[in-house]
Amino acid sequence: MDQSKFEAALDTVLLRAPRYDRAAYYFLRDALDFTLKERKKATGQTGHVSGQLLLDGVRKLALKQFGPMVPAVFEYWGVGATEDFGNMVFALVEVGIFGKTENDSLADFRDIYSFHEAFVAPFLPEPVATLGSRVPSQSPAQELN
Repeated sequence: MDQSKFEAALDTVLLRAPRYDRAAYYFLRDALDFTLKERKKATGQTGHVSGQLLLDGVRKLALKQFGPMVPAVFEYWGVGATEDFGNMVFALVEVGIFGKTENDSLADFRDIYSFHEAFVAPFLPEPVATLGSRVPSQSPAQELN
């Protein structure tokens, strides 16, 4: 994708609706590239991706790039749900940067996954043993048993 064309189109998008940070659109473009490459490597297919497939790429790339900081980064960008990525996709469609099929709609991006489950839960500690359970014998604290 031509960088100057993307920049100009993004300027138009941000003038119309400055709801999301400019960096969020760059990330979305990178996530689309990531998704297309990942699918081609796995299946050999090229071309259009569904909203759900793009959101899976968004999730994977976000975790890869930002780790446990994804929620903070997305919040800074103004992105709080999967539908926000749909809004950005359709804004880029309107200015001719992204394409869509007649079957694509904003509903394809609605409630696909919870940000908590996708970006917080993978970094939560394992549950602690319940009260009354004994520490495993190979534990450094076995002398406390």
